[in-house]
Amino acid sequence: MGKESNTIIGILAGTAIGATLGILFAPDKGENTRNRIADEAILQKDRLANSAVEFRDRVSNGATDLRDRVASTVGAQKQTLDEQVDSIVTNASHKADDVITTLEKKLAELKAKNKKLQKTS
Repeated sequence: MGKESNTIIGILAGTAIGATLGILFAPDKGENTRNRIADEAILQKDRLANSAVEFRDRVSNGATDLRDRVASTVGAQKQTLDEQVDSIVTNASHKADDVITTLEKKLAELKAKNKKLQKTS
């Protein structure tokens, strides 16, 4: 934004300096000089208006691009987070199966020991 501000300031300063020098060194009639100053002022006003419109468009486009990039990044991070959650759930499910299998084996061993104890008693 600094570059655009400097451009606008430069245009305004150039207009003021040009108008002042034009008046000081004008060999022409006052009416002609005033007409040229008016024409130059209109020209500079139009240039400034065009610069402002271009600046607004650049800012608007930049904001749109930034919004799109942020949305894309957030979407990618959400997808990554969803994938991580799915992976954790899957791993937990496999771990739960392993724990259940181990508990079933221990239970079978305990039942077998219990039967031996009941036969000997």
